[in-house]
Amino acid sequence: MPVSAVILTRPRFPENIGMAARACANFGINRLILVAPELWLREKAEALATPQAKAVLDSIVVVEHLADALAPFSLAYGTTARTGGWRTGIVSPAGAAAEIAALGPNDGEVALVFGPEDTGLENSEIEQCTRLVSIPTMPDASSLNLAQAVLLMVYECFKAGLDQGVYPRRKLGGRKNSPPASLEEMERLFEVLKTTLIGIDFLPEENPEWFMLPLRRFFRRSGLRRHEVDLFMGICRRINRLAPGKDREEAGCLAAAAAACRVPSSAQGLGRTGDCPGPHQEE
Repeated sequence: MPVSAVILTRPRFPENIGMAARACANFGINRLILVAPELWLREKAEALATPQAKAVLDSIVVVEHLADALAPFSLAYGTTARTGGWRTGIVSPAGAAAEIAALGPNDGEVALVFGPEDTGLENSEIEQCTRLVSIPTMPDASSLNLAQAVLLMVYECFKAGLDQGVYPRRKLGGRKNSPPASLEEMERLFEVLKTTLIGIDFLPEENPEWFMLPLRRFFRRSGLRRHEVDLFMGICRRINRLAPGKDREEAGCLAAAAAACRVPSSAQGLGRTGDCPGPHQEE
């Protein structure tokens, strides 16, 4: 289940509240509760938030005591940088996130509880939490900014929720990928590449296949797709046009290979009309 709310106990700076609201909005939490804030100025908080976080700021609830904030929740994960002593059974952010994601709708609501910037949660406040979380850091630099701690915790909970299907996955933009290049298309590319590299004196005319072996291995490891093969074919054709001393036989060889790759020999440059098609042109 998703985290229901973030509770900031005695926060000192409204800017941190704004950044915490931003983190909540980024990762699907719309309830932010402030317990006895030292200073709460909406305009200062909003300056460090985002337009998406405005709804979180609008719905902020301010209470005087942590017990009042925790009243509607069944589970409260309190954060602490201090460990040892009686503060045992502490879990990592990832561990806490996995526990929360595994909860069902009948397990009640979950809150993440954070202390003030300078001291963190007091012992009396820790006692009111059902679980303790500590963010691992370098031993000699364990203090995190309040908003940073909120961001790390809600990110871990969101990531675990994605894996459990709690949150929808954001669709990535970009064109649809083309299919993987076939062995035949790769061999055609190697032949064109070899001819081009011989034409610019990069490969010797005697036994060029031997010198092509590293290039073959490189391209095989890359797992090229069809539009990427077409891209390299277009580059080779352009090099061949501009290279000095190119004879007609060489040009004809490249034109034939390009035609087999569905590229008209009259094309005038990569990305112009008639050049190797990308996936948006193929499909």
